[in-house]
Amino acid sequence: MKNSYIPIPESTRKNILKEVEKEARDTLKTKYESGNIKFYLGNDSKLDKFMRYQKKYPNSNIDVALDSLGYDKNFTNRFLYTRVVTLNSLTKKDNRDHFFSQLLSYGSVALFVFLPFFTLFLKLFYIRRKYTYVDHLIFVFHVQTVFFMLFSIYFLLEIFGANPALWIFTILFLVYLFIAMKKFYEQGYFKTFIKFLLLNFNYLIVAIIGVVVVLLISFAIY
Repeated sequence: MKNSYIPIPESTRKNILKEVEKEARDTLKTKYESGNIKFYLGNDSKLDKFMRYQKKYPNSNIDVALDSLGYDKNFTNRFLYTRVVTLNSLTKKDNRDHFFSQLLSYGSVALFVFLPFFTLFLKLFYIRRKYTYVDHLIFVFHVQTVFFMLFSIYFLLEIFGANPALWIFTILFLVYLFIAMKKFYEQGYFKTFIKFLLLNFNYLIVAIIGVVVVLLISFAIY
């Protein structure tokens, strides 16, 4: 562009390059219209072709769709087409609510699956203490019970239209966790606070990985 025969101002050239770069990055766009969600993929991608066809022929059979689009009827293409059907169905509010309800259900199960990781972190942070893994696990179950109690209260208040602030319940739980660690492991405030931060940081990383895995699994089997 710098060597163009037609002189282009520097500011204009930068704006053009920014727009090109932005379009290249936007492989997946989401657009809201009338309370619904519409998904847009790259114009030449396989998924985009599947999506356009499925929107045009929503009741079409998978084999017919793949034949019409010129793709092999293998496992990969069949799976991708069914996921496109799912993705298009999420443009409707009822389907989105059902999906997120299913996601919340799997997430609740995942919380118990990740409890051993939380316990393992405690075991490592208090390795010099004479506590067994079972002792740490009992402590974790106790803390988890308080967690569910607090957020059960939050959801009950929400059901009755009280519109509670989620951050208040989050802070209450974190304060309780800090006090529980201080009382149970009988260490000073400074050591407890450092381990409290490290524990939450490590568990946050595990939780993020868990959320991504649960989201992918939920979408794959929805």
